[in-house]
Amino acid sequence: MELSVRIHLFTSFLSFIKVYAQVILPVKHPGLQVLATASHYWPLDAVDGIHELWDKIGNRPGYVNGSNIRPYWTHILFTWTVKDGLKVFTNGTFTAGDPDGSVSDNYGDPYPDLVIGTGNDRAYGHYVTGAFDEFVIWERALPPGEISLYYGAATGQALVSATTPKVSEEVTSSAPTVRSTEVSPPVVSRQHKEDQSSQDPESLPVLGFLTALPNMTIPYNTAHNLTQAFLKSVEEVLSSPGLPEFSVLKQQSIPVVSGLIETVDRVMEHMVTNLEPRSNTLISLGGQSFIADYSLMKFSQNYNLQHYRFPKLGKSYISVPGEAFTMQSQTTIVGLFYHNMHNYYKEISPVKTRINEASDFKDHKIQVASYLISLKVEPSPALSVNLSGAPLIKIVLTHILSKEQQEQVLNQSNKVFLYCAFLDYSSNEGVWSNEGCVRSDGNLTYSVCLCNHLTNFAILMQVVPLKLTTGHRVALSTIGYVGCSISIFCLAITLVTFAVLSSVSTIRNQRYHIHANLSFAILVAEILLLISARFEPGTLPCKVMAVLLHFFFLSAFAWMLVEGLHLYSMVVKVFGSEGSKHFYYYGIGWGSPLVICVVSMTSALNSYGEVDNCWLSLTNGAIWAFVAPALFVIVVNIGILISVTRIISRISGESYKVHGDANAVKLTVKAVAVLLPILGISWIFGVLAVNTHSLPFLYIFAVFNSLQGFFVFLFHCLLNSEVRAAFKHKTKVWSLTSSSIRNINVKPFNSDIMNGNKEGVTPTKMNTWDKSTNSANRIDLSAV
Repeated sequence: MELSVRIHLFTSFLSFIKVYAQVILPVKHPGLQVLATASHYWPLDAVDGIHELWDKIGNRPGYVNGSNIRPYWTHILFTWTVKDGLKVFTNGTFTAGDPDGSVSDNYGDPYPDLVIGTGNDRAYGHYVTGAFDEFVIWERALPPGEISLYYGAATGQALVSATTPKVSEEVTSSAPTVRSTEVSPPVVSRQHKEDQSSQDPESLPVLGFLTALPNMTIPYNTAHNLTQAFLKSVEEVLSSPGLPEFSVLKQQSIPVVSGLIETVDRVMEHMVTNLEPRSNTLISLGGQSFIADYSLMKFSQNYNLQHYRFPKLGKSYISVPGEAFTMQSQTTIVGLFYHNMHNYYKEISPVKTRINEASDFKDHKIQVASYLISLKVEPSPALSVNLSGAPLIKIVLTHILSKEQQEQVLNQSNKVFLYCAFLDYSSNEGVWSNEGCVRSDGNLTYSVCLCNHLTNFAILMQVVPLKLTTGHRVALSTIGYVGCSISIFCLAITLVTFAVLSSVSTIRNQRYHIHANLSFAILVAEILLLISARFEPGTLPCKVMAVLLHFFFLSAFAWMLVEGLHLYSMVVKVFGSEGSKHFYYYGIGWGSPLVICVVSMTSALNSYGEVDNCWLSLTNGAIWAFVAPALFVIVVNIGILISVTRIISRISGESYKVHGDANAVKLTVKAVAVLLPILGISWIFGVLAVNTHSLPFLYIFAVFNSLQGFFVFLFHCLLNSEVRAAFKHKTKVWSLTSSSIRNINVKPFNSDIMNGNKEGVTPTKMNTWDKSTNSANRIDLSAV
């Protein structure tokens, strides 16, 4: 009786798998249709009672007589009819036959032992040396044409002729009459198959076959073997030649896989419901397969279940609190942890989900970013309707991201949405929904979900590139163009002014050399920035512009760093001579950007000017060749600014105590305003402006940085007392020269008087490197 039940259940499962594969998957090879007409099919490592046959010397499959000779599989097929007797086909070809033969003594016995590999007589001393992989029975004798087709399909041979014999439409049986105690597998007529094959995959009744499953008790060992065999069959469907075609038609493959998942869930529920009861109060059946890890449990009434977690080990699991179990009747639990099903959900259309948040970005596909995990409890646990209440189901899932997905997640120009979702079969097809679930915790590596129902769960990920609205793009572009134009004009005036006044002693010092180099770097960078907008990404001129922009913007930051170091040497700590610093400053200002650009070009030249604009690529990490040095300069200059500000504050406070000058207290704030443009600290707003949620920072960044050249001109040229005094002195010299009065003593200008130079005495250069208690007063703050 147990064997009959086992054959009935297993053939019911297999019949569905065959029909399902025929209906859903476009099978091209007719040899697979020959296999579909088989009455029984066993992978021999899965079914209780039919074991792999080892040879008598204990060789394992894959070895021949204990040696390491490369093994090969041989397809052997036997046919027997009353007319032709026994025929043997090896690798699809007829090799031997016996028209006479003899009938076994067990012929007609419904409970015989089927012996393969030796004679039915146990005393027969010869055995087949090797291992059996699978076992198929047809209740008819296959003609040679079908045998050849089946062998070709089994070995993956392609069809070579359009005149290949068709599968015989006539199904005959030479098998003996089956007794009434045997249960035949469900039969699907040819016409019914044709009707189903014409259906849309989405409308296929994937669970119609379950009506053929008998509602009878299943012994424990039988349930274990049938479960393994069923999952093995599902694996074969997923690996069949037809399914890869659906990877191209992704929207059609999703219903197929969703239907299989629901089928596996329902079959497992049927299995645990019909498990044969035992004397103890708990029945547990678990195992692993290529498709999934599974756990089937049946609890008796009033069983004290404190807590349930599936699987027991691992970072991904489902947890059910003990108070959710009523235990007022027999309780069954089915847990499934699918290994590869998530790979089939690579492109989910947001409009075909029941996730409202995802529908807001309907042009961006959704992907499954975790394993699929399923848990079914009957009767259903008592859970809180409110997601903020208790008890609730807790699902913890680790994210599984491909290299491409990781790059998308790490790209700061993308926004990543993560959804706790499940397959909703309420409309007879699996549709992803997040109703009744909320993502309560997690980061980009894992998610914690709370749900008020049980089913199969996964984490869905949607990556949306951040894009500004047209209005904001126009506004920011306008600010950039106007600001850069103003800065270019002002920087040009600044450079001309420094060049004209370079003969004056107070303008000839190192501080103004640094100002001039910073102004030149910013000027060229902003001119190139305006010109680059005219070139198309991917062209040679665009790549050249990207390289030049990289170099000059890095140079601008390098000279900002030099500004900070020079300021630090003037106010906080004196180090080195003027000559040595001059050498180091030019090495930092122009040498370090050149080295960085050469290294970046050597390693990632294709990252310049390829996508969107003439700049570094944002997708493959090349942008860090600019961001990393820029962040370093910003951090260092912020530290220098804090140190200098503390000293200025102390001096201002002492001046206020001694002289009672309230204006001295404001010196700190004014000093910061003067120093910000040359230290480049306003670029920190660019770091903050990484998405549309920080839109104000984006506008602040656009205003301050496009006008950086204007602020340099304003504070360090136009309002600078030394520059104004030098300009007056130069004007007076020009006026005297033009009137040919060359011997008149020129009255020294304010800067010489401030430095202690008297009339008739050759002015000496102010030693800006001397450190004293009033050194901070020599900082160029007279503009404010």
